[in-house]
Amino acid sequence: MQMLNTSFKKVKKSKPNAQQRKLQADWDSLLKKYETKNLAQPKKQDLSLSYSLGTPACRETPKIPSLPFTGAPCPKKENPVYTGTKVKGIGTMHKSNAVPIFSDEEAVAIATMRR
Repeated sequence: MQMLNTSFKKVKKSKPNAQQRKLQADWDSLLKKYETKNLAQPKKQDLSLSYSLGTPACRETPKIPSLPFTGAPCPKKENPVYTGTKVKGIGTMHKSNAVPIFSDEEAVAIATMRR
């Protein structure tokens, strides 16, 4: 069984001992030896001289007008209709699967298939 700590008292930080103070001093001297640049503050750019509301410096795409609208409506496309002589009809083989019938033998075979 685990014990839960229900005390909300703040723990005091202990003062560093001699060894910890020596390590911290060594660490500080090492940081001074290899001091890095301050990257927290980027250089500010002077935008007052380069900014203008005139034409942009980039290349612009020319305006290409579309074709004029004539106002005529588009007619509806007619549904395609089979006008050949090879297909005799359409048969249902299995679960509403439509298959083309090219001969009388195929029609008899599809009609006598097990369901």
